[in-house]
Amino acid sequence: MSTPLPDGQTVFVINPNSTQRVTDGIDAAMAPLRMAGGPAIECLSLQSGPPGIQTQHDVESVALPLASLARSLEARAGAFVIACFSDPGLFAVREAVKAPVLGIMESGILTALTLGQRFGVIAILDASIPRHLRAYGAMGVQSRLAGELAIGLNVTELSQYERTLERMTEVGRRLRDDKGADVIVMGCAGMAVYREPLQQALGMPVVEPSQAAAAMAIGRVKMNWHGA
Repeated sequence: MSTPLPDGQTVFVINPNSTQRVTDGIDAAMAPLRMAGGPAIECLSLQSGPPGIQTQHDVESVALPLASLARSLEARAGAFVIACFSDPGLFAVREAVKAPVLGIMESGILTALTLGQRFGVIAILDASIPRHLRAYGAMGVQSRLAGELAIGLNVTELSQYERTLERMTEVGRRLRDDKGADVIVMGCAGMAVYREPLQQALGMPVVEPSQAAAAMAIGRVKMNWHGA
């Protein structure tokens, strides 16, 4: 983890769940974005959060704690990234702080739209999909969605490397071959470690949304862009 800067230039990437392994995976995924002259990137867990954000109740439960945590870090923050694919608390945190706040779902999908015509999403559980579809509707991107399919593993089960990669590869091929996706978005921050092997297996762009959001955050810090 890079050394935090005291001058409002740190990008805080906050995992809203309390599973440290997920945060460690996100931190490792930030390596290509840590560069000389760029802002520091610090990855944190929401210690009071559930082990995984898997239900609407989980989503709602972390919104105010996320806003409180962001306020406590604001003096050092150049930008915030909420590292959960449901973008929990996104608008509450944006109201709470002046620094830019990016959600990884929104950022991941916007990045995918620049890499292909139709994006497919790999979810962890079937129950997650209706929640995600509501968000795509709010974003107005349904016409570019090829489909979303689940691997049937929860957040804590994602640590089973061979099993998870096999499931993700299978689902990715179905999205590519059956649904017509030409770019894949990984629908959980806990999948970060699988981006490169999955992209190699599928032979198509795979977007890890925490990386996509952090890349946007760096741009906002460097360009001094602020917005809603």
